[in-house]
Amino acid sequence: MNELIAPNLPYDMMPRARAAIADMHLQQFVGRATHLKDEQRKNVFGDDFGHDGYDALRDLAANTKQHALDHLDELLERFIERAQATGSIIHAATDAREACGIALDIAARHGAKTCVKSKSMLTEEIGLVDVFTKAGIETVETDLGEFILQIDNDAPSHIVTPMIHKDRASAARSFVRVLGSRYTEDPTELTMIAREHMRELYRRADLGISGANFLLADEGTAVICTNEGNFDLSVGGPPVHIVFVGIEKLLRGARDLAPFLKLLARSGTGQPLTVYTSFVKGPRRSTDASGPKEVHIILVDAGRTGILASEKRELLRCIRCGACLNACPVYRKVGGHTYGSVYSGPIGAVLTPELNRGSPREEGLANYPDLPRASSLCGACLEACPVKIDIPKFLLHARAELRDRSLSPTSESRALALWRTLAQRPMLFRMAMRAARMHARMLGTHDGGIAWIRKAPGPAAGWTSSRDLGIATEQPFRAWFTEHSAQRGSS
Repeated sequence: MNELIAPNLPYDMMPRARAAIADMHLQQFVGRATHLKDEQRKNVFGDDFGHDGYDALRDLAANTKQHALDHLDELLERFIERAQATGSIIHAATDAREACGIALDIAARHGAKTCVKSKSMLTEEIGLVDVFTKAGIETVETDLGEFILQIDNDAPSHIVTPMIHKDRASAARSFVRVLGSRYTEDPTELTMIAREHMRELYRRADLGISGANFLLADEGTAVICTNEGNFDLSVGGPPVHIVFVGIEKLLRGARDLAPFLKLLARSGTGQPLTVYTSFVKGPRRSTDASGPKEVHIILVDAGRTGILASEKRELLRCIRCGACLNACPVYRKVGGHTYGSVYSGPIGAVLTPELNRGSPREEGLANYPDLPRASSLCGACLEACPVKIDIPKFLLHARAELRDRSLSPTSESRALALWRTLAQRPMLFRMAMRAARMHARMLGTHDGGIAWIRKAPGPAAGWTSSRDLGIATEQPFRAWFTEHSAQRGSS
């Protein structure tokens, strides 16, 4: 698996975060794109539903998904029964190794050598492409962004917009290098180059693979939402199709689907609806013009039942819209690769350790101790989430667990201990603040009574490696407060 999404554990974010902050191109690409998508999300919901209507829709979706999670055992049984009745072949996988093994067995049984793959976060999570490649099965990503990342030997950095960290010029250079095409930065021409290359792959592929956005228990149907139509070609051409899907994607049925279709595209890309909303309900019938002869659906656990059994069940509501990434000030600064996992941003910070908890269950957080601190706790992620997952609450819970298990960095623990000592002793606190102001006057760049320190010495060096430190030098807060309190009292 690409090292960007399979780090040596435990994972240290800081070196990659520093590199991301120093990369001005990354700052420009990611910051501009996420800000635009976040504004589009706000505008489209405001225009289409108004504040009250939007909030009511989010409540409906959150309650519907929570009900499905609370009755997941019943819905799984119903889905399997109804899906098998349509002719789909159902498999269950407890972990990534088992899921990949099932797919390899299916491919071997049909002698598959070429595979076309639609976008799927779950297949990224389990490392399917690397497994297939090692087994000699040529596997091509057909989502345009994923395809560019694949030929660059890169990894997705956003749940919805995988190549958010790249621009058109980068794609153009990759096409010249790998496909031998002429250089162009025109988006339409680049798309046509990729289309011409992929059409032949669709025709000769032995196997098609996709994920799914939702599973409908009553109908035994998988629902896939895309913007490029590559899924329809991946499922319509090859004789065998495999759907990889996490068990948390279940809904009761089509009666519950509408709110999620209204929320998914608007939350992720500002669209009223994805361009294609496709349904997979068994293999092709005798009356169908196209479609696979076999449909396999692999239901993957991979840590999800552990979350389901915990107080963090709410995390499984996530519909992978990417809205929390677009809204997050930390993600905007460091991009997705810094998080060291498939799921980046605020949802990744809380979901990744839970999915990777082993036996004992505490291993996950120990392997990703930096993720809960990769947040300003501003609450933008909760405000953006279409199913109202309280991500800040779970970040705080994870930070508390890090503290209780002594997993916080030594420097951080020492800094907090020093702060506690000073805060409990007013005289020491005032002396320390006086000394800090004196140093700030000597080291800082002065602007309106504030000394901005770009590079602090000693223990504060880590803080100023990625931000400026501002210290008031003219009037301490206590003096300002006393003065203004006296003025108010006299008036």
